[in-house]
Amino acid sequence: MEYTKPLAKLIECFQKLPSIGPKTAARLALHIVKMPESEVNHFAQSLIDAKTQIHYCENCFNMSATSPCEICSDKTRHKETICVVAETKDLMAVEKTNEYNGVYHVLQGLISPIDGIGPDDIRIKELLYRITQNNVKEIILALNPSVEGEATSLYLTKLIKPFNIKITRIAFGLPMGSELEYADEMTLARAIEGRVEL
Repeated sequence: MEYTKPLAKLIECFQKLPSIGPKTAARLALHIVKMPESEVNHFAQSLIDAKTQIHYCENCFNMSATSPCEICSDKTRHKETICVVAETKDLMAVEKTNEYNGVYHVLQGLISPIDGIGPDDIRIKELLYRITQNNVKEIILALNPSVEGEATSLYLTKLIKPFNIKITRIAFGLPMGSELEYADEMTLARAIEGRVEL
């Protein structure tokens, strides 16, 4: 079926989003077209605001409209414990558990030679700098149980061991190859509670 040009263009835009196939894209586009104009304007402005106002925190590289971010600025957080995650979405998944009260370090990716991503392409140097500058007592590795997650964990463990600080890895009640962001809060909370030292 051929869609009118503006609708086809909108469907095409939605299809560029992760996990959105042609049917879902068409359903979303048709829903937007039926929305009142004021809601569409609000939605469009929210997209623009998110794109222009959100940057990376200077400390942990979490996405935030402020730098340092809300978590790094929170005086009640335990700064001596750093939970290392691959992406902001993983940080959000851990935060939802309400089990963790330390700070984070977002690597912004995982080591993946197949995709041409090496240690210098993610925020490893910045993590090591934080360890040398702060009184860090524990590093928690909360990386996906995938080949890339394993490779990154092993690499980080080798680099951090000489600092003589505790390195733990969250316990996984998650199947190999699964994504942190899709895990339910209870599974993630148990994984954080049952973290193991490396």
